[in-house]
Amino acid sequence: MTCTVVKGVEKTPYTFPKLNAGELEKPYIASKGAVASVDSSRLLDDKARKQANSVRKVEDPLTAKKAAVEKQKATAGADWYNLPRTDLTPELKRDLQLLKMRGVLDPHRHYKKEGGKMQAPEYSQVGTIVEGPTEFYTGRIENKKRKRTFVEEVLSGEQETGRFKRKYGELQDKKGSGKKAFYKALKAQRKGGVKKGG
Repeated sequence: MTCTVVKGVEKTPYTFPKLNAGELEKPYIASKGAVASVDSSRLLDDKARKQANSVRKVEDPLTAKKAAVEKQKATAGADWYNLPRTDLTPELKRDLQLLKMRGVLDPHRHYKKEGGKMQAPEYSQVGTIVEGPTEFYTGRIENKKRKRTFVEEVLSGEQETGRFKRKYGELQDKKGSGKKAFYKALKAQRKGGVKKGG
C-alpha cells in the first residue's frame, strides 16, 4: 500500500469494500463437454407448469358478456335486495288478479283505482307473513284458516260469510226486474204458487 503526502498530511488511497455476492443461482443451461442442455424444471414454477399442462377453456367474449347480462337481469339488483324475476304460475296469476280486484272483497275499504290490464310485476317474490308475539290475537291468522294462496284464503272466507253469493242473487233479481221471467214469476205467485208438471 502506498501513501501519498499532501502538504505534510499523509493520506492512504481509498479502497472499496469487498462485496459478498453470496451463492449464485445455478444457470438454466448446463454444458457437458460440447453439448449444452436446458434444465426444464427450473424454467417454470409449479403453478405455471400446471396451467401449461392442463386443458384451458377459451370463452367467446360475446357469449360471456351475454351470460353476464342475463345473470344480472335475473334479479332486480343489489339496490332492490336481489329480488328475483317473477315466475308467473297460474296460482300467482290468479292471486295478482284478485289483488287488482281487491275493492270487491271488503265493502268498507276503498282503494285507489287501477286502470288498464293486469300486468305482472317484472320482479317479485311471494312470502308468508309471520306475526310476532306482540301482535294482538285479532290481527293474527289462525293456522286452521291459513291457506296456501291468497285466492284459497278469500274463498274460505266466502264459505263462512256467503256475501258474494248473496250479492250475486241481489244483482240477478235487480237485472231480471221488469223482464219476462219477472212477470212469469209474478203471475205464478198470484195464482197460488208455481205448479210443476202440468
